[in-house]
Amino acid sequence: MAELPRDPTGEALKAWLDTTPEDALDPGQPIIDPHHHLWDRRPRPELPAGSRQHLRYLADDLIEDIRGGGHDVFDTVFIECVAMYREDDTPYRVVGETEFVQGVHAMSASGLYGEGVRCCGAIISFVDLTTPDAGDVLEAHIAAGRNFRGIRHAHGWHESPDMPSSHHPTRGTPRLLADPAFRAGFAELNRLGLVFDCWGYHGQLDEVRDLAAAFPSTTIVLDHIGGPLARGPYEGKRTGVLFDEWRRGIEQVAKEPNIVAKVGGCGMVTYGFGYELADHAPSSEQMADDWRPYFEHVIECFGPARSMFESNFPVDKLSCSYTNLWNACKRIADGMSLSDVDKNDLFFGTAARSYKIVLTETQNALISSPSEG
Repeated sequence: MAELPRDPTGEALKAWLDTTPEDALDPGQPIIDPHHHLWDRRPRPELPAGSRQHLRYLADDLIEDIRGGGHDVFDTVFIECVAMYREDDTPYRVVGETEFVQGVHAMSASGLYGEGVRCCGAIISFVDLTTPDAGDVLEAHIAAGRNFRGIRHAHGWHESPDMPSSHHPTRGTPRLLADPAFRAGFAELNRLGLVFDCWGYHGQLDEVRDLAAAFPSTTIVLDHIGGPLARGPYEGKRTGVLFDEWRRGIEQVAKEPNIVAKVGGCGMVTYGFGYELADHAPSSEQMADDWRPYFEHVIECFGPARSMFESNFPVDKLSCSYTNLWNACKRIADGMSLSDVDKNDLFFGTAARSYKIVLTETQNALISSPSEG
């Protein structure tokens, strides 16, 4: 993939995002952003100058994006990203991430960042499910944060060396979700009634379906529309071979009722839309046109009561602004002639049910019940 023509973490990025300003469409639409990260990745000697790892995205940065965008984002879900692990070298070091994010939630609830602004109402952290102490570490997460809801153990793998592997200790492991050690750890997740966020590639959707069938009482959240990465053997084939293979995979995985889908992630550089290389940031119209075939297919297969729009910030911030991203989602939803209940499920209802986020009576009245979905 080509290099970014600007500093992806500094004022140059902000100036580029500001080249295509928009006001929030339908600013009264309530939103739970069900997928974002927080991190402070200090420069390290082994990283090259200008590395994207030199990135700070903390509570004030997230809330600035939320408040500056004009959308009614009233809560969020933090997704693991190897943030603030404890300094020790024990299996419990990963619990530091939950401790950190629970503190961020408290910060947002203080009112110092603006009235009505809340974030991290649910926390998805990490446990290596292939280890024998997975259950004990899961229980430590529960003790560390009342907003802890589950984990993500990414399983992205492809035989091509040009496809990136997942960022966890099990990276490079083919068919991880079927591994007996992984399944033993997953049973602990199931025992505790926790959620599993699933991040792999479109060629692995059959593995996700098999896992869901083996654990029908566990909610599995499929991240980023199932991972149609336009890399390696799929570079330049996003609208041909890649789309056809992905479309068939989505149709199959949607048959498992305990899987819900996140509709987003297409601002990632690896998805191949190329926004980051343009002179101007994309408009919401452009993104809606590009993403519509993907988003509509996912929503049609899963239904609005099992689908949720996501921002994937700050990763997608390399390609678009927070305002324009949510505007694109709203344009796509409007184009599908959905009912108000369906729209509310897409923007906050499915996220609230999946991650056990408590809603007000008024908000509950706007969405479907699980049985209706």
